[in-house]
Amino acid sequence: MKKFLMTLAMAVVAVAASAQVYVGGNIGIASSKQGNGDNVTTYKVLPEIGYNIDKDWAVGTTIGWGKGNPVNIEGETNNYFTVAPYARYTFVHSKYVNVFVDGGFGYTHYNHAHVGGASYNQWEVGFKPGISVNLNPKLSFVAHVGFAGWKSVKRDGASKDSHAWGVDLDGNNITFGISYNF
Repeated sequence: MKKFLMTLAMAVVAVAASAQVYVGGNIGIASSKQGNGDNVTTYKVLPEIGYNIDKDWAVGTTIGWGKGNPVNIEGETNNYFTVAPYARYTFVHSKYVNVFVDGGFGYTHYNHAHVGGASYNQWEVGFKPGISVNLNPKLSFVAHVGFAGWKSVKRDGASKDSHAWGVDLDGNNITFGISYNF
């Protein structure tokens, strides 16, 4: 048993020594107006941390918060918290550009801000394709475009959820961020 534990400990140390940690994320702010309504300001702060297992595979998570939704504004002022762990597979490598896909799940809890409004929970499982532009060996510009998978939204107290399968590649589903590799 001692030999097994020692071997396992050495394997973990070897993997940790050969892998790299990266940090980054996305931030955003928008001001939207629908019809004769008031301007609505939305924002999000989505820090990310990950671990490069080898040149093709990484694991990481995004944990963040925000307010509102610039696509569905209609006076909504939902504050939200989100967490989205993923596994990343990079299938195109070059000196300046990497192309990858993140596969994982996400959970977001929306608190409805006005009195009497319900909160709701959103779950998603799927894939997010992306591209990384390597500005230098340590710093990269990262973009995700779209989502393919399953999403479910359920209001607190509701007996059923709303869910959808599909691919979403519209211009409202693009994120830009940076990543720093240690």
